[in-house]
Amino acid sequence: MKLVFAHGFLQGMQLFVVGAGYVGRRVATAALRAGASVTALTRNPATAESLRAQGVGVIVADLATDSWHTQAPGNPDFVLNCVSSGGGGIAGYEHSYLNGARSLRRWGESLSRPGHLIYTGSTSVYLQDGGVTVDESMPAESGEPRARILRDTEDTLRSWPGPWTLLRLAGIYGPGRHHLLDGLRTRHPTVPGRGGHHLNLIHVDDIASAIIAAWAQPKASATRVFNVADNSRATKADVVTWLADRLGQTTPPFTGISAPGRRAHMPDRIISNDLLKRTLGWSPQYPTFREGYAAILEA
Repeated sequence: MKLVFAHGFLQGMQLFVVGAGYVGRRVATAALRAGASVTALTRNPATAESLRAQGVGVIVADLATDSWHTQAPGNPDFVLNCVSSGGGGIAGYEHSYLNGARSLRRWGESLSRPGHLIYTGSTSVYLQDGGVTVDESMPAESGEPRARILRDTEDTLRSWPGPWTLLRLAGIYGPGRHHLLDGLRTRHPTVPGRGGHHLNLIHVDDIASAIIAAWAQPKASATRVFNVADNSRATKADVVTWLADRLGQTTPPFTGISAPGRRAHMPDRIISNDLLKRTLGWSPQYPTFREGYAAILEA
């Protein structure tokens, strides 16, 4: 992972990560290498052992409870909330995201100097469809139950007692997380969804660099919402065709319906990253799916 840490500002800082999964773990270990003191909260004992081996302080607990409050570091400079649902359907979403955010806020209210909180949410909170370009000025009022929970989570963390930034992430991919590529490699006969719909993606390393950029520029990023997506305006067919070509395969047909576990209607829109680039000077290391998947294939 190639992350640039502006002016080494993380040296000597204290970071608290809640949800040390795919994104959180990457930020935790990168910040540790940059000279920060890092504590992470996770529910996964295996993840905890791996983080400890790298020098990360670990709390094994459920974020939605208050049991971890007394174990957490006092007045960390930075706080990252990037929890996942951990399964369990709608109830799991509400428990992990919304109840977790409420517990995090209660802990923040107990601090004398709450640090800069970043919450990594999702662009699924947007309702827009029909191929339109979506920026942060547009309403985030999706009626889909999971999206409503994510929106309520955002609202909860807007009352964090210190500075905060909300990052709405497009579809995450990267090393070890590439579902479309996996489907092609196993020669699955079809691809879920509609090929003509736009596929908004963001590489995990570019998520990490956006988080770092927001912390590095608190005056510009505080109390702001940013979309985090790459520069591509590709359709799902563009991505699948490119991948199939690299694997020497023909492009399989699309089913026209969502994959199991996904919402029945997947909206077609283009997520704009212009505000993030303009405000924080951020730019993705992997500007389109081509660069990101090429790195995965080469590895």
